[in-house]
Amino acid sequence: MIFNVKVKDPTNDFGKVVITRLGRISTETIMKQILTILIVLLLSAPNGLLAAEAPTKRPNIVYIFADDWGWGDMSCHGNTWLKTPNLDRLAREGTDFQQFNVLNPVCSPSRTAVLTGHYPARYSVHQHFAAPVQNHERGMPDWLDPKAPTLPRFLKQAGYSTAHFGKWHLTNAQTQGAPKPGAYGYDEYEVFNGGAGWPAADLHATATNAAAFINKNKDKPFFINVWLHESHTPHVPTKASMEKWKHLDEQKQVYAAVITDGDNDVGTILDALKVAGVEDNTIVMFSSDNGPEWTAKKQGPKKSDPDAKVTGFDTYYSVGETGGLRGRKRSVFEGGVRVPFIVRWPGTTPAGVKNNTTNFTAVDLLPTLCAAAEVQLPETYKADGENLLPALKGKELMRTRPVFWQWQGTKTEPDYWPRLVVREGDWKLFLTEDGKRSELYRIPNDRAETTNLTKDHPEIVSRLTKIALDWKATLPKNPNPDCLTTVLDPVKPSQPKKGANNPPISPENSKEKGSGLKVR
Repeated sequence: MIFNVKVKDPTNDFGKVVITRLGRISTETIMKQILTILIVLLLSAPNGLLAAEAPTKRPNIVYIFADDWGWGDMSCHGNTWLKTPNLDRLAREGTDFQQFNVLNPVCSPSRTAVLTGHYPARYSVHQHFAAPVQNHERGMPDWLDPKAPTLPRFLKQAGYSTAHFGKWHLTNAQTQGAPKPGAYGYDEYEVFNGGAGWPAADLHATATNAAAFINKNKDKPFFINVWLHESHTPHVPTKASMEKWKHLDEQKQVYAAVITDGDNDVGTILDALKVAGVEDNTIVMFSSDNGPEWTAKKQGPKKSDPDAKVTGFDTYYSVGETGGLRGRKRSVFEGGVRVPFIVRWPGTTPAGVKNNTTNFTAVDLLPTLCAAAEVQLPETYKADGENLLPALKGKELMRTRPVFWQWQGTKTEPDYWPRLVVREGDWKLFLTEDGKRSELYRIPNDRAETTNLTKDHPEIVSRLTKIALDWKATLPKNPNPDCLTTVLDPVKPSQPKKGANNPPISPENSKEKGSGLKVR
């Protein structure tokens, strides 16, 4: 051999080799030096072969879904008398998406959109699941189709452990034969607002059940729906929270107490993730199914909720806030469908940021979270939403698809008359069912929807009206007959499970003897 091999400083240029014609050395020496070079390359290169082959760790996902929790029911959203320290912490450590919309202003259809990534009207889920006779009168099924594609099923098929704790309400306690949560892709579940004969979970144990699941599954990827009861009626605040707010008048005391209970549940989840050592690899999201409930003018009678199987305070105590948005629960104006949406994903989602650009919606959650989990959706799945993963990573982007709402419930003036709504970009158009009456608003410039621009932009009204009516034409006329019960007789609800760690206060054992409950 007539070559001499010289190695440059391995910390520079990743150990490049210099070969010069300087003299003779043995083949054995050359091979030793080459082996040394290879080892240096493998160990020192920042994107070397060993790093390239290292598997990425998929994030855990926890979706905390409150009930009737208004956009303005958080101190970090400017509320002056409600205190939400755990949600405030989540907002400081994550991104607050301030233009998030659910796709229906009441419970069951809103949850359908989250679970399937489809508009609930595609499954004829137009209002909350009630007793079968009422469902059939409204052209609704008695439960969500278990054959529908669902987020937990996709994640389970990809190796995630999946669980659902808390409210269900994708059927009704009067409905016999409804599929249980396992049929939708859940490994474990403890729920209330389930089907006929289902054991009802303690609504105050939702967060502790989720915390136990986190600890048990901390060594593998998991997905958990944590669907809270707060702040739905009947209000059943804990004694500790009622004591905390005893200085307020009775209306505010009850509502502040249930908000505190919900916020404490968020804290329980955050603490459980930290104790399990998985908080840095977990996406935590907080949102609500619709805007705040309306406030009754006087106390209603005491009744029991046959779904949640509890007795408590009625809508007289529902004094939640929309943060200045128009409408409330049951309205497709922003106060009914714009809700909190806070996302914490350490190292990925920017901390302490308010995103007021991206119109994130409930149907975007499935494709976005599957992308975050590196789960490839089947070609047969046709999403209504978009993959907005770049938004979770800090990019303020605009969605490319229009957003649709169909509402068949309450129909009163001035905030409940629209039956069909479409939003495209910043424009949001409200229509009657036939499209003959309309109101047009520009969001987010007019977040309170006070300035009707219909006369100023007739061309936009015409174009969006066609888009909305064309979308409506794609919806089914009748529910899937496989999702209808054949038993229409009333069913006696089962009793709730015992053993709450912090038992709820009810009108029977509180000083507010005149309190009651307004069932949905």
